[in-house]
Amino acid sequence: MKIIMATWRNTVFWGLPLLLLMLVGVCSSVCVEVPSGTEAVQGHNMTLLCISCMQREEVFAVTNVEWFYQPRNGNRSLIFEYNEGKPRELLSPFKGRLQWIGSKDLQDVSLILHNVTITDSGRFICNVNRTLHFEAHQHSTTSNVEINLIVSEIEREDFTSVLSEIMMYILLAFLTLWLLIEVVYCYRKISKAEEVTQESVTDYLAIPSENKENCPVPVEEQ
Repeated sequence: MKIIMATWRNTVFWGLPLLLLMLVGVCSSVCVEVPSGTEAVQGHNMTLLCISCMQREEVFAVTNVEWFYQPRNGNRSLIFEYNEGKPRELLSPFKGRLQWIGSKDLQDVSLILHNVTITDSGRFICNVNRTLHFEAHQHSTTSNVEINLIVSEIEREDFTSVLSEIMMYILLAFLTLWLLIEVVYCYRKISKAEEVTQESVTDYLAIPSENKENCPVPVEEQ
């Protein structure tokens, strides 16, 4: 039962993101700005999702990315940057734990934070600056994504997953009851048919032999 529940939960949890990825793969020009998760578990990895869609894909653009971190009651500091086509990790408490997973078109400029600790809780800011090169002029655009990260020592049960488990138990109980009713109904129907057939055969055998020629042989109804 636990295996079935885990499989069903994973299907629901990963089904929607996979569907979105398939749609993005089929329509390469489509960019969906998906918000990042904000809860992490100590000792696990956390994806800091930052997607900044480019509005004019046919225009050549130079993209620079800066990732900042601001602890609670602290100052903001630069922890990662992407300049001149190269990602670079800066000296910070996250040194050696940040991994660049940005896409080639730089619409996805996300990071993976490895081995999350309790002290990593705070605000992450993704700053994306693009310079669009038109024939006659250049135009710069800036977008920001903020992620208020909360790190817990153990994974907390999500309300959606709890509700999913309850619905699964209700569905299993309903299917079991329905199957039981079907078995009882079929058993009673077969038993009744056998009783009718037995009575017909008994009545036929009770008829005198000289009258059996004009008496039809009982046939079991299908």
